[in-house]
Amino acid sequence: MLKATHTFQSNRLSEAAMAAPRQIWLASLGAAVVTRDWVQTEAGDVFKTLVKEGTVIESRAMRFVGDRIETSVSRANSVWKETRRTVESTVRQAADTAVTLAQQVLPKSLPKFELPQAAKPRKAAARPAKHPAKATRKAKRTRRPATKRG
Repeated sequence: MLKATHTFQSNRLSEAAMAAPRQIWLASLGAAVVTRDWVQTEAGDVFKTLVKEGTVIESRAMRFVGDRIETSVSRANSVWKETRRTVESTVRQAADTAVTLAQQVLPKSLPKFELPQAAKPRKAAARPAKHPAKATRKAKRTRRPATKRG
C-alpha cells in the first residue's frame, strides 16, 4: 500500500512539472493582451502626464544649474579683479621701494634720472623686402663660380 501512494505522488509531480511551462506561456500571453489593451486605452494620457512632469523637472534643473554657473562666474570675476589689483599694487610698491633705495644708495654725483610713467610707442622698424626668398636666390646665383665651357 505504501508503494502505491509513492507512485501516485511522483505522477502528480511530473504532471505539474509538465504543466508549468504551458502555464507560464499562457500567463505571458495574458500579460501581452492586458498591456495592449492598456496602451490603446489609457497609456496615451499617462505618457503625456509623464512628459509634462519631466519637462517641469528639467526646467527646474536647468534654472538651478544656470544660477550656480552664473554665481560661479561672478565669483571668479571678483577674485580675478581683486587679484589683479593686488598684483598691480604690490609691483608698484616694489618699484617705488627700488627707486628710493637706488636714489639713497647711488652716489649723488651721478646724474638724476626719472622713470617714465608710461612707455612711449616705438617707431615702426624698416619694412623687410617684399620677397626675401627672391633676394636670397639671386645672391646665391652670383656666388657660384663661372665654369668654362669649351
